[in-house]
This record gives sequence, structure tokens and C-alpha cells, in this order.
Amino acid sequence: MSKTELRQNIAIFGSAFNPPSLGHLSVVQRLHHFDQVLLVPSFAHAWGKQMADFALRCEWVNEFIREAKCENLTLYREEETLCEEESVTTWTLLNHIQQQYPNSDLTFVLGPDNLLNFSKFHKSAEILQRWNVLACPETLPVRSTAIRERLLAGKSIDDLTTPALANKLTSDDFSQ
Repeated sequence: MSKTELRQNIAIFGSAFNPPSLGHLSVVQRLHHFDQVLLVPSFAHAWGKQMADFALRCEWVNEFIREAKCENLTLYREEETLCEEESVTTWTLLNHIQQQYPNSDLTFVLGPDNLLNFSKFHKSAEILQRWNVLACPETLPVRSTAIRERLLAGKSIDDLTTPALANKLTSDDFSQ
């Protein structure tokens, strides 16, 4: 039986991951009861957020996964193949993943900031009818914005992200 034929409980955690933070880590560590957690970096943000290069953010997510030590985490970078317009909607992403894992139960994981805006998501009512949605606030309120701001100010980010990422990230990653 192939992986796609197995019945799994799969969580989909999308984010800019610009870069991954200890806030992201505090969320994924609480998703241990899922068979698989797909970390989905936004290829193009639905609301026009400026982000570092997609391939670079994927590298950061891979490093983040190595350091997170959660065996169910997987980088899912297929948004780049789905991007026909400026961005990929959650509806499009979930449909694509459901086609890949037809026998699995999908749960879309979002932070409390996005939960408040969920009604603005494309086809939000249909998403709620078809899949599970889980609001999972971070237990460490660390935002990627703080990492970028500190890097640009030449300050340490050791307390904001994982050790290897703290060593790898530079202000050059965010100058556009």
C-alpha cells in the first residue's frame, strides 16, 4: 500500500516562514498527534506580503525541521507548482493535497491572527464544510518580523529562532 493510499491524519500548517521562529516551533510541537504535519511556505502571499526568496525560505524550513526534532514534520513546497496567478488560495492548496492523499483526513492549522480573518479566506465556508480547521496559538509569542527587524539592526536573534537558523540568517536575506 502506497503512502497516499494510507488513511492518515494530516495537518497542513502554512506560513510565510520568513523566517521560521520559535513561535512556529511552539505550534508544531503541539501537533505531535498527527501522522504527518506538512509545513507549507507561501509561494506568493495572498495578501501581498513581501517575503525572502521562496527557495531560501524552503532551505530555512528544512533546517527548522532538522532542529525541531518532531518526526512528523515535512516540507511541502508544491505551492510553487500551483501558482497560476499572484497567489495560491488555501482552498486550492487543500484540494491539491486531498487529491494526493485521497483517503486521509486533513486539518488546516492556523494561528489566532488568521483565525480572526478566516472569513476573508477564499471559499472559507466551503473549507469549513470539507476539512477540519484548527486554531493553534503559539505558546511563545515570537514573530518572524522581530527576527527581520533585529537582523537589520545588527542585533542577536538567538532567542527568537532555532540555533542553526540563528547562525545561518543574515540581514542580506531580507534586503530587497
